[in-house]
Amino acid sequence: MTVTADDVRAIALSLPDTAEKLAWGQPTFRVAGKIFAALGDDDATMGVKCPVEDRAELIASEPEKFFVREGHDDSYAWLRVRLAALDDAAELNAVLTDSWRQAAPRRLVAAHPELSPDPADG
Repeated sequence: MTVTADDVRAIALSLPDTAEKLAWGQPTFRVAGKIFAALGDDDATMGVKCPVEDRAELIASEPEKFFVREGHDDSYAWLRVRLAALDDAAELNAVLTDSWRQAAPRRLVAAHPELSPDPADG
């Protein structure tokens, strides 16, 4: 199964209190007004929140999947994802949910324990 921009939209908008808004001519997905995901202008990539200190390890472990735009993402807690490299919708869901948790207010995250990471994964 190839993950598409439509899959990104469907999963992102299924998360609590999310909205889609155009910014810079691209669809962005927000929780409490904060962007947690954005589709690339080619609909083949997306950006998600990712702590700067975690990016290098993710990129090194799966460079075909994760990357940053040099000179653009350097100072931001942001990571790019190639949609075609994702295994399936479940992996897309995990990536988007993790990004949503980083952007959402703590009270909202606490109200949705079903969206917490599985301790067995950690």
